[in-house]
Amino acid sequence: MSEAGDQVKQGEFLNILKVRDDPRPLYFNKNDDESIDWKEGSDAAWAQEEGSCTKVLRKRIEPWLTSLFQSEHLSLLAGSGLTHAVHCLAQGKPAAGMNKLPLKTKSVEIDREAEKSAELAGREKGNLEDQLRIANELLRGLDILGDDSAGSLRDELKDGMSEFAKSILESEKGIVSADAEKRDQALNTLVTFLMSFASRTGVRDRLNIFTTNYDRLVEAGAELAGLHLLDRFLGNLMPIFRSSRLDLDMHYNPPGIRGEPRYLEGVARYTKLHGSVDWVQTGRDIRRIGLPLGADEVAPYLNVPGFQGVTENKLMIYPNAAKDQETANYPYVELFRDLASAVCRPNSTLVTYGYSFGDEHINRVIRDMLTIPSTHLVVISRDDNLGRIMKNYDEIGRSSQISLMIGPALADLSILTESFLPKASIDKTTSRMSELLKQRFDAQQGPVNQSSGKAQSDDLGGLI
Repeated sequence: MSEAGDQVKQGEFLNILKVRDDPRPLYFNKNDDESIDWKEGSDAAWAQEEGSCTKVLRKRIEPWLTSLFQSEHLSLLAGSGLTHAVHCLAQGKPAAGMNKLPLKTKSVEIDREAEKSAELAGREKGNLEDQLRIANELLRGLDILGDDSAGSLRDELKDGMSEFAKSILESEKGIVSADAEKRDQALNTLVTFLMSFASRTGVRDRLNIFTTNYDRLVEAGAELAGLHLLDRFLGNLMPIFRSSRLDLDMHYNPPGIRGEPRYLEGVARYTKLHGSVDWVQTGRDIRRIGLPLGADEVAPYLNVPGFQGVTENKLMIYPNAAKDQETANYPYVELFRDLASAVCRPNSTLVTYGYSFGDEHINRVIRDMLTIPSTHLVVISRDDNLGRIMKNYDEIGRSSQISLMIGPALADLSILTESFLPKASIDKTTSRMSELLKQRFDAQQGPVNQSSGKAQSDDLGGLI
C-alpha cells in the first residue's frame, strides 16, 4: 500500500486534496474551530490563506470543478458511497452492505475460489459478486456432470438472491420511510448533486451517468429533479433491454421559430453497470418490472402472466448468470462497452463519487481513458480505508490528469453540494451579470483618470 493509503487508513490525516496545479496530494485535518491542520510538507502556497476551512477550500475547488464540468464530454460514476451518503442523511446510518450468501452446498470450495478471485482483483476479501460468479460457474459444471448437488445449490442460490434483493429494497425503504424532514433533506441534497452534473448547455454532449449500485436511488432523484434518463430500455408497460444503441435524444421546437429542433435541457444517458433489482430475465428478453421504490420484496411483482417460472434467481444482478453460458455475459458486456465508449475519448472528464476502485473491469477502462492526454479523472470519496484509491493513483502515474477529493471535509454529500460542486444552472446568469457590471463600470469610468480611481471603485461596489 502507498504511503498515502497508510496515512488515511490509520486516521492520521483524514482528508486528501489534489486539484488544479498541485504537484502532489495535500493532507489535512479539519479542526472543530473550522481551521485547517496541514500535514508537514503539504503547505502549498495557496494554503497559507487565512479563513475557515470551507471558505479556503471553496476558492480553490469550486472554479476548478466548474471548468471541468464544462468539458466536451462529462461522465459520472456513482458507487455504493452515494447510497450510503443519502441513507445517512435520512436515517443517520449507512445502508445495508453486500453480505455473502449463506450457502451450505460446496460452501468451502466456493469461498476458497471467491477469496482467490478477490485477491486477483486487488481486494482484501471476497464479496457477494465473487461468490455469485463462482457459485454459478460451479452450478454449470455440476449440471454438466449430472451431480445430484446441483439442485440443492440452485435452490440455495434462489433463496440467497431473494434475501439479497430484500436487503437492497430495505435500503431504499429506509430512505423513503424516514422522518419527513430528514427524508426531504436527503432527497433534496441528492437532487442538487445530480443537477450539478446534468445542468449542461444544449451544445455540450449529454451527461453520462454510470452506477455500480443495484438500487433505484439515482432514478428516484432524477424523477424528483425532472431529469430525463435515456437508457437501453424501450417500452412503457414492461420495458425491454435492447442491444441496438441508437443515439436517441430529446428535442423541442421553440414557438415561432423554424429550423432544426433544439436540444432539451435536463437530459442524461444512464447505465447501471451491474444491473438492477428490478431487471428480470424472462425467456430471451431482459425486462424492467414495475417494482415500487422500497417495496418489501420482489416475489409478488413476478406473479404476473408471462412470468411463469420466473423467480428471484432470474434477477439481473451482476454477475448472476443463471442461464446458458452463451448468454452469461449479457447484458453486462453491452453496459461495459457503453462505459468505455463514453469515457475513452478526447476532452472527456470522469467524476467518481463513492467508488472505491474495487472493480478491476472498471479500473481497466479508467486506466485506458487516462492514456488520452486531454482526459481528466476526478475522484471524490468520503474515505479510502482500504487504500485502493491511492494505490490506483500511484499505479496509474498520470498525476496531472487526476484530481483527488478524499475525506469527510471534502466529500460529505451536504458539504460537497453546498460548497464545492458548481451551480451550473446559475453560471450563465452569473457570467452575464459580470459582463453587464463590467460594461457599466467601463461606461462610467470613461477616460482613464487615476485620481478618480477610488470613486469609480465605490461605484462598482454599489452596483454589486
